[in-house]
Amino acid sequence: MAAPMKNKMLISSKFLVLLLIIGLLSITACGEDDQSSCSKPDGATGDEKSCGCGALNRKNVEKSGENLNQDGDDSSAAAVEDEDVEQGEADHDKVKYSGAKNSPVFRRTNQMVLINGGEFLMGTDKPLFPQDGEGPARRTKIGSFYVDIHEVSNAEFQLFTKDTGYVTEAEKFGDSFVLEAFISPEVLKGISQAVAAAPWWLPVKQADWKHPEGPDTDIKNRMDHPVIHVSWNDAVAYCDWAGKRLPTEAEFEYVCKGGLTERLYPWGNKEMPKNQHWMNIWHGDFPGNNTKDDGYATTAPVTSYPPQNKFGVKNIIGNAWEWTSDWWEVHHSTELQKNPHGPKSGKDKVKKGGSYMCTKKYCYRYRCSARSQNTPDSSASNLGFRCASNTLPDHLSDSNEV
Repeated sequence: MAAPMKNKMLISSKFLVLLLIIGLLSITACGEDDQSSCSKPDGATGDEKSCGCGALNRKNVEKSGENLNQDGDDSSAAAVEDEDVEQGEADHDKVKYSGAKNSPVFRRTNQMVLINGGEFLMGTDKPLFPQDGEGPARRTKIGSFYVDIHEVSNAEFQLFTKDTGYVTEAEKFGDSFVLEAFISPEVLKGISQAVAAAPWWLPVKQADWKHPEGPDTDIKNRMDHPVIHVSWNDAVAYCDWAGKRLPTEAEFEYVCKGGLTERLYPWGNKEMPKNQHWMNIWHGDFPGNNTKDDGYATTAPVTSYPPQNKFGVKNIIGNAWEWTSDWWEVHHSTELQKNPHGPKSGKDKVKKGGSYMCTKKYCYRYRCSARSQNTPDSSASNLGFRCASNTLPDHLSDSNEV
């Protein structure tokens, strides 16, 4: 009779081991919190998904299972005349980055702020997306540097293109990625492809920084919004022209965290401090309905909302994703790092900050420790940048307004 008892004990042991494994698998990663226990951030569901931003590569588009073009026409809608943005054009035909004063049409937003160096915890030990390389938390020392207070706006980018004749990669490729919800029915008729991992992202012909949602849109009323549809290569070209550079990922996160430890956002853990909107993200059901609780369906002016922390920067999270100089890597050393610049090579570049398309259920990556990536030639309707510099450029040295 001993053998059956032994078998029962063996089965029970296996059952307990199985329960233990299931229990471990059911533990979800938690976001940064000021509690010692591993709890989810307010509003997080534990089943957060991706908006597909990281998959925006022209190689990842495929024929849509449901042909978006009911008429069978493979071409996009007829393009509107590609004319330069008219607002402020006469004032800026000869303006260069050489100390030009504010235009009567718009106020310059190329100001920088000094970021005093120091040590901080980069990353987090409570990652929501471990596969993104959000962890582990690691001591990191940063030297002093300057960073743009604002994201680079359409107005500022236009000065660059007029001065240099620069043509963005989206303009050269002839298309860029746009969220389906913001594409007009006329343009939508000509689209029969979508991003495989995120079918709400569509490659739109003649979508670029001057035509954010396609050829029948423009930026005449969005000159103070962040420039979008810019690739990493485009951003580098602009920063070089401006006597600046892209921030490293460590610098960006140092600015974002603003001296705070284990906090979700630049100001703390509450998404709405004092019940006010301090950032532009998606409200409502993604990707079909943005209720615009924060005032904007897509991008907001780069001057919108209060400064997000003690450094005085605006929209360091939300509004538009921002390129950094680093190559993408998901495995990080826990040893002290000093002014890290990321790997020496790679396939993708790191972007930080999230965008107006981010929500807790999709792409909860508007946290300071969150990160994502794209190939250097990728562009999309929620991807922009800001610049940094080791020293204040000469044209800004006399005054931090030009």
